[in-house]
Amino acid sequence: MASDRFQWPEGRRAAVSLSFDDARLSQIDRGMALFDKHGVRATFYVSPGGVTARLEGWKRAVAAGHEIGNHTVLHPCSGNFKWSRERALEDYSLERMERELLEANRFIEETLGVTPATFAYPCGQAYVGRGRGTASYVPLIARHFLVGRSAGNEIHNDPAFCDLAQAASLGSDGRSFEQLRAMVDRAAADGGWLILCGHEIGDGGFQVTQVPALEALCRYCKDPANGIWVDTVEAIGRYVAGRQNP
Repeated sequence: MASDRFQWPEGRRAAVSLSFDDARLSQIDRGMALFDKHGVRATFYVSPGGVTARLEGWKRAVAAGHEIGNHTVLHPCSGNFKWSRERALEDYSLERMERELLEANRFIEETLGVTPATFAYPCGQAYVGRGRGTASYVPLIARHFLVGRSAGNEIHNDPAFCDLAQAASLGSDGRSFEQLRAMVDRAAADGGWLILCGHEIGDGGFQVTQVPALEALCRYCKDPANGIWVDTVEAIGRYVAGRQNP
């Protein structure tokens, strides 16, 4: 168990980070009031289009202490997704990916006044090229960011062991509170760090973390009796990094 080798602050049993991708409009329109109500700080991996569409809302999110992370400029994924065919990872090089990472950082710095400390891999895919020319861009993320959050994983992070450049996350979209609570409880039993990954915040549908489930989860994580530290990926990542590499 992680708890045998790693201690969370103030006797907490586990850590939870709520993260959301793509700067979807509902994150501002539905999510911010919910997080403010429960005193929860979340992490948002933004794309330029979504930021400019709700610019004042994103500025308020920064002022409220939410984290803004890097999610690239073009959201490149495998060309097997038809919508990504013109920006397919199979056609990227490491040099092109690095330029895009730095361009996204500049956009966030110039638009929102913060420098991203963490990154989320679009589609959870961490390679460029194809065949014998395939290369991992995890080392690029390790060079430029404190944490690189993956997606579509099966288990929470062991804070004493995990590679922060490839931190695991589990999906929150479409899950009931009971399902989300079970994830939190499994992490707590193991002394782990659960990072949840969502997209829209709303009442139902494709890639939607449902408001009633999210609100109940915030209440559960904020209840001192449950021993959960809920905070941004950056805040918890800095704590973990400091104890992995004192």
